[in-house]
Amino acid sequence: MNETLRTFLSRPAGIVGLTILGLVCVVALLAPVISPGSPWDMAGMPFARPGEGGMWLGSDTLGRDVAAGVIHGARVSLLIGVSSTLAALAIGVTMGAIAGFSGGIVDLIIVRVTEVFQTIPNFVLAILLVAILTPSLTTIILAIALVSWPPLARLTRAQVMSVSRREFVHAARCQGQSAVSVLVRHVLPNAISPIIVTGSLTVAAAILIEAALSFMGLGDPNHMSWGYMVGAGRTVIRQAWWMSVFPGLAILITVVAINLVGEALNDALNPRIARS
Repeated sequence: MNETLRTFLSRPAGIVGLTILGLVCVVALLAPVISPGSPWDMAGMPFARPGEGGMWLGSDTLGRDVAAGVIHGARVSLLIGVSSTLAALAIGVTMGAIAGFSGGIVDLIIVRVTEVFQTIPNFVLAILLVAILTPSLTTIILAIALVSWPPLARLTRAQVMSVSRREFVHAARCQGQSAVSVLVRHVLPNAISPIIVTGSLTVAAAILIEAALSFMGLGDPNHMSWGYMVGAGRTVIRQAWWMSVFPGLAILITVVAINLVGEALNDALNPRIARS
């Protein structure tokens, strides 16, 4: 653990990404303190430019404070990104572990199911699911999880199959431990590193998918999100560029920060790189 932490801290890009991500998380947690009130409330004149009327990021077509929307939108975007990734990990790791450890017909069935999901473009499937189930935070999280689990399942399957061939796993089986015990106690802990890295990158992909869904009008209408703000400002982008630019920058900065952390984690958890 100390060596892993030391390797991570030796990567400047990872430190920068972690710092930015930490700031975004703090803003999301303290949103009601930083910007009291609802981001849907009219705070001034419509189309106020940045800095006018006490609104440092300007206002939208209805006079709502863009800064308040960006601050409160961080909560929704991060909630959807993290929750959908955790759900995708639960599905993908479970399916991949069962397939890789069981083999035979079980492995074949799970692989075929995974391939069926991967033949459908992720974003198209997410649009269909949200449109059918009606847009809400729950349906968006479910839709993103259902389009994100196949790569995690394939990675987990490959890792479990590789670790299962090692001597300590055979020794555990010879001691009479059950298959579930061997899988949970010996195989998964030694296969988890690349899964953690991929999971961190999945959070960034989930935030982008949510932003795209909200941009197309398939976000939760009861919650302010960065994607909704970008979509709401696209029709007046020439007159009020700030309505789309600032939430778009928030998405860009957050996704880049998560990717930087993911790359540093990959270096830290990769034993060959960590030793160098």
